Amino acid sequence: MSEALLQLRQVGMRFSGLQAVDGLDFSVMAGQVVGLIGPNGAGKTTVFNLITGVYRPTAGQVLWQGRDITGAPPHQVAALGIFRTFQTIRLFPGLSVLENVQAGLHLQTRQRWWQGLLGTPAQRREESSQRAQVRELLARLNLADVADEDATSLAYGLQRRVELARALIAKPKLLILDEPAAGLNDQESLELNRTILSIRDGGVTVLLVEHDMNVVMNVTDHIVCINFGRKSAAGTPAQIRNDPRVIEAYLGRDDDDDDDLEPAAAGAAA
Repeated sequence: MSEALLQLRQVGMRFSGLQAVDGLDFSVMAGQVVGLIGPNGAGKTTVFNLITGVYRPTAGQVLWQGRDITGAPPHQVAALGIFRTFQTIRLFPGLSVLENVQAGLHLQTRQRWWQGLLGTPAQRREESSQRAQVRELLARLNLADVADEDATSLAYGLQRRVELARALIAKPKLLILDEPAAGLNDQESLELNRTILSIRDGGVTVLLVEHDMNVVMNVTDHIVCINFGRKSAAGTPAQIRNDPRVIEAYLGRDDDDDDDLEPAAAGAAA
């Protein structure tokens, strides 16, 4: 049986008079892609911020492999192997694609700051090794041809892929993706589907917030739906797409909107 990498137990978050998250329970099992869905304002990004230490919950616990990490600061959470992307792209202007992705290796750098300033042989060897790792990953993500270009000058879809590469180079155990399909065209979304499945098959567990239901339905093993900060439904994609609570609260569809929940063509999940 799969191990629960991440567990939220009765997690709550209150901002003054607003209860953004209320008694939320769910688990992310090792080796799965788990989707977290809900209408705008449901509390999805707040949940991500609670997991990654940006906010400290006002109630409940966040457990990582059974260990209580509630309120741990972001750098400690990252050191455990939990990395995330953001809804708004956050690349470093003026740096190449390779340099942006290499920045994701900062937690693995062994050399001290003064060795970098002096350019010691050990520092040069480590930097060469890191660049080789980055170029290998860029090749896997079809970014090798733009490795030396300014990352912020690329087309939007490529910038999304660069941010994903920067998170992956850190070798996460859990990768948290916040709206990775936002702004992508249909072809780029299909490519994202394949990339997410490849990440999972490579041994990385994924927690995904996404409004594009074709992406959600094609890549997830389990889905948690929240509304007003509370869990309203959970299950497999097939169960969620037929759950009346999800249809009413999140999708807000009438009888003509079933297509919004249908998986895309078979090629999307290839």
